[in-house]
Amino acid sequence: MYTEATYLVYLLVSIVLTVWVARTLHRNGRAFLIDAFHGNDALADSVNHLLVVGFYLLNIGFVALALRYGDKPRDLQGAIEILSTKVGVVLLVLGLLHFVNLATFTRMRRSAMWQKSLLGPTTAKGSAPPTSMPHA
Repeated sequence: MYTEATYLVYLLVSIVLTVWVARTLHRNGRAFLIDAFHGNDALADSVNHLLVVGFYLLNIGFVALALRYGDKPRDLQGAIEILSTKVGVVLLVLGLLHFVNLATFTRMRRSAMWQKSLLGPTTAKGSAPPTSMPHA
């Protein structure tokens, strides 16, 4: 009885946490991606969506695989301890993936800023502003 209840609570808590973190990353990562892709909203949104899909696949896959590992609870105290350990590991994985996402966004943003500095100022359409020709 304790095993099934522990598994159900573990799955529920882990999936809710994964969805919350993914939505937060999706919402707040958009600005970084738009900047990294030089204002190309469509490309930034597409990459942002793909990152969220990958995030879901990694986390829910990990949660599913981790379900069977570890001790089986024999009493309420054991169930709470096992649940705490399993959810704690999920939180650590979510945190690690969050920092990987941040590092990726930061690297992309730095690269975009470096490219902008090489190209110089641009007009709204992304082309270099016209220069005046000296009179002969």
